[in-house]
Amino acid sequence: MANGADTRYDVSADIDWFDRYNTKGNFDMDACFNAFDKDGDGYLNLNEFHTICRALFRNDKGKIYSLEPKKLQDILSVFDKKKDGLIDREEFAFCWNNWIKKIVRPVSVFLVVDVQNDFISGTLNISQCSARQNGAEVVEPINKLLETVKFDTVFYSLDWHPSDHVSFIDNLPQRKVHSSSPVSAEEARTYDTVIFEGPPLMKQRLWPRHCVQDSWGAELHKDLKIVDNSIKIYKGTNPEVDSYSVFWDNKKLTDTTLVSQLQEKNATDIYICGLAYDVCVGATAADALAIGYRTILIDDCSRGVDLKDIEKTKNTVTSNNGVIVDSSQVKAMVEGRDRRPELGYKLAMELKSIMSDKSK
Repeated sequence: MANGADTRYDVSADIDWFDRYNTKGNFDMDACFNAFDKDGDGYLNLNEFHTICRALFRNDKGKIYSLEPKKLQDILSVFDKKKDGLIDREEFAFCWNNWIKKIVRPVSVFLVVDVQNDFISGTLNISQCSARQNGAEVVEPINKLLETVKFDTVFYSLDWHPSDHVSFIDNLPQRKVHSSSPVSAEEARTYDTVIFEGPPLMKQRLWPRHCVQDSWGAELHKDLKIVDNSIKIYKGTNPEVDSYSVFWDNKKLTDTTLVSQLQEKNATDIYICGLAYDVCVGATAADALAIGYRTILIDDCSRGVDLKDIEKTKNTVTSNNGVIVDSSQVKAMVEGRDRRPELGYKLAMELKSIMSDKSK
């Protein structure tokens, strides 16, 4: 088998190796290398690395997640710095510290997006939008996660708009609409999109007045559990630019405190949910993936505005190596007992990008 090109796995391999070592707390790199170096030649070939991946990517019930041959090869190539088709002990040390340990023992944060009164029963009640989804339905499953899952950090984001905010349709007369706008100022209605003159030119969807700073509508829903030591992130505070994502405003002119706090906490995984699925939740998930975080969108803890846009959000997440799960699956993932290949591939590709940048 030249350079381990045969991708058949070794059925006698210790397939529950990571589960046993994670449980015992004895997480030894040399023991791992020796366990999977089946021919004892001091290298991991593609076949042996495949066996590692079969042990690594499985759920808490023992189901092994499949990994496409191309993605397997892509991942191996990240750690095969000598480009000989093999991983030696020195290369495995990098793989162990930067990939395997983060997959088995992730640093997980929970980001609850905009579960505020105005989106549930106030001026921008999403149940009155085309998808007819009830925002209040997210409260119970979110609370259950907060009560049963030990996240490393919990964040709550809040739309926190000044009264003259650009997104409010009743503020439309305060700004000039550009001639290229698909809808004129005179014809514009709630939920339409216009283009403001700026500068720069700015596309803006028009919403009812909502989540005005220090108002009842901006408060988190009264039944939402607020855990100790959690962190609130305020967004949309600049009157001239909207902010769907919890990371940045829509023009990416200013970031929020979330960016630095995630770095400070060495977060690896971000669990995102809330309101609205296809607006602020979706924009936040897309930015999390773009930055390089392993991103998990919690489907039953999110409700949205438009069914087609919700599907677009899901496609954006899955096509960028994020995953969409039900809240019942979160606990095992946070505890490192349910390890998804999409997230492992995402992490490997981020490492590849970082190494490429360093070599320039």
